[in-house]
Amino acid sequence: MRAARSIRDRRFFLNSNINMDSSDSTSLRSREWVWALYDVATSSFATTVMAAFFPVFFKQFWARELPVTESTFWLGAVSSVGALVALVLAPVLGALSDAGGWKKPLLALCAFLGVAMTAGLFWIETGAWELALLLYGLGLVGFSTGMVFYDALLPTVTVPSRFEHVSAFGVGMGYLGGGALFAVNILMTQKPEWFGLPDVTAAVRMSFLMVAVWWFVFTLPLLLVVREPSARRASGSAVRAGLAQLRDTFKHVRRLKVVMLFLGAYWLYIDGVDTIVHMAVDYALAIGFDASGLMLALLITQVVGVPSTLAYGRLGQRFGAKASILVGLVTYALLVVWGSVMSRQWEFFGIAVGIGLVQGGVQAMSRALYARIIPKEKSGEFFGFFNLLSKFAAVLGPVLVGVVSYATGEPRLSILALLVLFGLGGALLWYVDVAEGERCASEL
Repeated sequence: MRAARSIRDRRFFLNSNINMDSSDSTSLRSREWVWALYDVATSSFATTVMAAFFPVFFKQFWARELPVTESTFWLGAVSSVGALVALVLAPVLGALSDAGGWKKPLLALCAFLGVAMTAGLFWIETGAWELALLLYGLGLVGFSTGMVFYDALLPTVTVPSRFEHVSAFGVGMGYLGGGALFAVNILMTQKPEWFGLPDVTAAVRMSFLMVAVWWFVFTLPLLLVVREPSARRASGSAVRAGLAQLRDTFKHVRRLKVVMLFLGAYWLYIDGVDTIVHMAVDYALAIGFDASGLMLALLITQVVGVPSTLAYGRLGQRFGAKASILVGLVTYALLVVWGSVMSRQWEFFGIAVGIGLVQGGVQAMSRALYARIIPKEKSGEFFGFFNLLSKFAAVLGPVLVGVVSYATGEPRLSILALLVLFGLGGALLWYVDVAEGERCASEL
């Protein structure tokens, strides 16, 4: 088994124009480590800025003169526009990066855009809500689009037999790094005087600046260490070839039926995953839980996610990414059922632990499985569409939850609608033939 994997790994590197010789000054493990550090970089933005501080600070500081309904509208509108821009850019830039060997330069461009916009939030004064939204929206574009090139570099930094482990390692490191900075940021808002800050407002603004510095610092190792395969074409022809390649993308996907089946499954179940991420706190408030402990629950999910995601990587290596994802989906379904009947706040913390056990693992194994069944020389293009589906996630889920809640008037019943997403997604995933997908990808 190990001999077969070794032969397949060496063939993969030869076909991918990646050096495995001892003369390569950058070891396999070093490439894997610095690649994972970019997850550390971006998780700080996802946790401290997106999930926690920006929505609250926007309402209470920058847009405090606006009616609550109006500030909610503008925040939602900018989030949607940012997601739409990322949707349009992801497959286009992904195709260009494949043709020109530009994954690293484009990742750097997106990362530094996000860093600059996040840092800019530190200097925005109260009342300037339009400027705050503009910087936040551009930061979202940099964050979301950059993940296309980060994911697409996975086949560059490691061998197929380690896809599951390395993908999980990246997510686990992201939980660790993002959670560590988030814990410090929470402490800053609780005890600003410990950090030489005058008040909570100064602490939150300083948190934005810290995220920008963190993002920048942990991006540098990947840019400095990882060597991307040389460009197949000169710049001008690469642009033309990249656009032509984009026109052929749907044709490629149609030929790869396993990829189509997996993407359908992924869109359904990741929609359920992201709906829980976005609506868990609102649901807890709707059924009468106190808001003071909900931020702590978010931190608990981060902390639990570190070891559990790393363990998921080992599980994926031994039993396969597909089996690992299915275990995670069953766990999610059980947590949804528990959430529909919980009545005490400690149960919400228990569910937060359960989510931490599987959330990162499902995300990491999905990325690893997808990397196996796509053509490696077109990874940027295909991961552009993979991330496109990620941006479409949490679209159907909230609609299902909202319709059931409106029809029944009972939020406890509405959350059970997510069982449809996990059930259908798991059913489609069951029929994904990974071995056939690998064979077809190698022949494209």
